[in-house]
Amino acid sequence: MAGSTFGELFRVTNFGESHGPAVGCVIDGCPPGLELSESDIQPELDRRRPGTSRHVTQRNEPDAVEILSGVFEGRTTGAPIALLIRNTDQRSKDYGNLLDTFRPGHADYTYWHRYGIRDPRGGGRSSARLTAPAVAAGAVARKWLAERHGIRLSGHLSQLGEIPIAFESLEHVSRNPFFAANATDIPRLEAYMDDLRRAGDSCGARIEVAAHGVPVGWGEPLYDRLDADIAHAMMGINAVKGVEIGAGFASIAQRGSVHGDELTPQGFVTNHAGGVLGGISTGQDITVSIAIKPTSSIRTPRRSITRAGEATTVSTHGRHDPCVGIRATPIAEAMLALVLIDHALRWRAQCGDVRVDTPRIAARVDPTD
Repeated sequence: MAGSTFGELFRVTNFGESHGPAVGCVIDGCPPGLELSESDIQPELDRRRPGTSRHVTQRNEPDAVEILSGVFEGRTTGAPIALLIRNTDQRSKDYGNLLDTFRPGHADYTYWHRYGIRDPRGGGRSSARLTAPAVAAGAVARKWLAERHGIRLSGHLSQLGEIPIAFESLEHVSRNPFFAANATDIPRLEAYMDDLRRAGDSCGARIEVAAHGVPVGWGEPLYDRLDADIAHAMMGINAVKGVEIGAGFASIAQRGSVHGDELTPQGFVTNHAGGVLGGISTGQDITVSIAIKPTSSIRTPRRSITRAGEATTVSTHGRHDPCVGIRATPIAEAMLALVLIDHALRWRAQCGDVRVDTPRIAARVDPTD
């Protein structure tokens, strides 16, 4: 199966299935000398793992990561780093009724036509379970980015179904099960999810993610643009159906006199570009927004067909996230980190010695100054 490797210099190859013995990844190209242990990776996996609240799937996976190679005496060696996450709480019997049918909105139908064989247990290879290795690899990337460049990543849920979530402070993100930068709306979100779960239905979500402290000059023109690679990475996350960089689709209604981020000796005045111009980072925050579709595996009966093409109905039982977006914030952060470390290494390889006389201006100034 092609398409399981991501990145050019920092390459991550993902393996496993939802109900197989384990999932994991191999990282090739991690610079040597980085202090690394399971304790650097586990906190990010704990943020993403299932069973952490009543609003997500109750599959109880510890998501304990094991480093199998590429680290000696606590430091990366430059050799491939193999990360393993064992599956311990599969309930494959829940998927017995899907052997001969296709879930609407799921990858069952397309996988069957592409490969002529599919693993229906939990979605097999198409399961969001496969985002766990990406989060593990992202934890390695974000540690290197923080130590070498001072880069910090953040993310939060900005909309749950029909409910926009007002931004209050990033301090709230770790204090509620929704990764919401808000403390006021949490009871409303909990009630909304409780009603959705009782109805046997699902909803979508919007996630905002940002990278702070990215230097100016990362990225390449045309097909390897930094923003193009970010969009590619985000669309590789299960259930993502839309990606915006900076102002995104709001730029349609903006005038050029508004959208173009003015430069002053003190810094940029605005950041409608989302930290990327001409495919290259500006030194401002890189801001990304993703749209996540409703979960396809729901209890509500839906029309479908059998493998023979006969009409049938499908009702999916088992343990599923009524909204996969609730646990998507750490995943989006991880994918952004993977893009940034790859471009950092590409910048270092070709342009690390480039020097210009123009000073690097501050990331942003108050437009009212």
